[in-house]
Amino acid sequence: MKKFLVFLLIVLVVIQFFHPKKNSSDAVPVNGIAAAYPTSDSVRQVLAVACYDCHSNNTHYPWYNNIQPVAWWLQNHVNEGKKELNFDEFKTFTPRRQYNKMKSLVREIRQDGMPLDSYTWMHKDALLTTAQKELLVSWAEGIRHQMEKTWPADSLAAKKPAPKKG
Repeated sequence: MKKFLVFLLIVLVVIQFFHPKKNSSDAVPVNGIAAAYPTSDSVRQVLAVACYDCHSNNTHYPWYNNIQPVAWWLQNHVNEGKKELNFDEFKTFTPRRQYNKMKSLVREIRQDGMPLDSYTWMHKDALLTTAQKELLVSWAEGIRHQMEKTWPADSLAAKKPAPKKG
């Protein structure tokens, strides 16, 4: 047992020297959602506090990100969040994807799926009030309505899954 604990301690010390690349950018997001659709200061503020750490190209890392394996776990959350929705790359999405991301955003907020509990444990300011939820829902639905006026309905509808062969 003593050998195992010594080995575990050595592993924990060694992994402290290996950190993932941080999600950080000083560039102005030219492809960001605010460049594509009207976004009020109040919406931008809520997004910055509750969403952008995982859904943008610029994460504000907490102090405990310097401890392994926590940094790997946090980076995995950031990578997954950006893969699902990256507000800084929103203009690069197809209209269909933009429309469906706004639809998903509304659903996630209404079902209290976002921000994740694991995020709000340490970021209490990211807990959305009822008013903030309604602000985001109204904003996202406004984007969807604007898109419905611009694009044909069939171009915005989610693709139906291909039928299973067999």
